[in-house]
Amino acid sequence: MLRRLLDFLYDGAAWLAALFMVGILAMVLAAIAGRWFDFHLPGTDAYAGYCMAASGFLALAHTFRRNEHIRVTLVIERLTGRPRHGLELWALAASTLLAALFAWFSIRLAWQSFEFNDVSTANDATPLWIPQLGMAIGTTILMIAVVDELVAEWRGRRQKAAPSEAMHSE
Repeated sequence: MLRRLLDFLYDGAAWLAALFMVGILAMVLAAIAGRWFDFHLPGTDAYAGYCMAASGFLALAHTFRRNEHIRVTLVIERLTGRPRHGLELWALAASTLLAALFAWFSIRLAWQSFEFNDVSTANDATPLWIPQLGMAIGTTILMIAVVDELVAEWRGRRQKAAPSEAMHSE
């Protein structure tokens, strides 16, 4: 049940990322339509940027779980058995620490923006904690995904990507 809940969390974040990509498209199309029909919607460029940031951060955990992040495997692919398992554990532990720090400081940034009533300097004057929520939520879900992988590796249940699966971009 926990596995299904975590997969639902990662997939839900990916769907939200896709929704924010549609938001980018809507903002760009609104700006283009404004030029064609001689009207101006203030803030479309800022909102497109907010949507882009939210989309990128919310997609992090989903792409990590599917082995789509860039990973240097020069050393680890040559190892087998206990040395490989040990290096995987070390890499995932270091990644957990970095993801936790990233999540902590992202949440802290959004909270401080809320406390100080920090607003965008653009003409939309959006409270900055609102777009920063996408970063805070995305990095927190990434941290959960990295911890999930660390626990799976520790237990010996981690799904390894086949070499052909890891090279989707080539």
